[in-house]
Amino acid sequence: MRKVNYLNNKDILKEIAKSKLTYCKFVDTTVQAYDMIIKPGESITKANILEARRMRAERLAKLEQEAEMLEGRKRKLDEFLKPTKDIPATDVVFRVMTWEHIPIDDVKQAKADLKAQEEAEAEAKATDTEYDEDAPGVKGPKKYVKVNFPPFFHYKVDEEQVPYIVGKSHWKGSLANGKFTKDHGNMTNKLAHMFIKLCERYATRSNWRGYTYNDEMRSQALLQLSQIGLQFDESKSDNPFAYYTAAITNSFTRVLNIEKRNQNIRDDILEMNDYSPSYTRQGGWGSGGGNYEG
Repeated sequence: MRKVNYLNNKDILKEIAKSKLTYCKFVDTTVQAYDMIIKPGESITKANILEARRMRAERLAKLEQEAEMLEGRKRKLDEFLKPTKDIPATDVVFRVMTWEHIPIDDVKQAKADLKAQEEAEAEAKATDTEYDEDAPGVKGPKKYVKVNFPPFFHYKVDEEQVPYIVGKSHWKGSLANGKFTKDHGNMTNKLAHMFIKLCERYATRSNWRGYTYNDEMRSQALLQLSQIGLQFDESKSDNPFAYYTAAITNSFTRVLNIEKRNQNIRDDILEMNDYSPSYTRQGGWGSGGGNYEG
């Protein structure tokens, strides 16, 4: 009997990780996989190091278990799991989410600064007196160059538990003297095929498959996935399937609303000229699916 492979979060996450790695630079391949994610504004603490050691032990145990399963042997995860004390702190890899190495977008930053200055002047003017000085220069929030996924650094710690950088996203060349770039990587072929399968499967649902513009819906959804596919943030969720399904739903609904709006305009013109409108107008919206916004 032929084995059927279903799309699942585990396989999707692997392909997302492989795709992101093509945009990154590391000191070596051993630090490409991370054990713990540090969110923006947080730092690597002793408590984080201890937790990351535990997570590394679990991650390595799962890899060994998968290797055994490929060879036809099934063993419990506990049989591969090492005690946390046996995992050196110097082996742990942290993924720190940061925009530190991403350049500022000068155009967007100028607009943000101007808007912040105008708001500050308007607020000052509301309570202004003749003795008040002019509002000082106000800077808006930092506006960075747009990138295709949340940027990060990879860190390890030395014997003194002092963090040091071992990898950067959106980077080319050496870590010390390289440069920022966002166009040198690519999405894996397998992830692209996953996107195609997701769109095709979603298009066959009963509430979508009856529309004559189903192909356009599928094409728009695929275009949307190719644009936002790598924006999935592993620090916030481990469910990319739901993230992609929501994006597909929004794309299908957007095309549906545009087509319904165009059909309304056509029917209005026909009625204004004493012609019969479409069968949809004559018989109501029918039992079609989707979420139409009138």
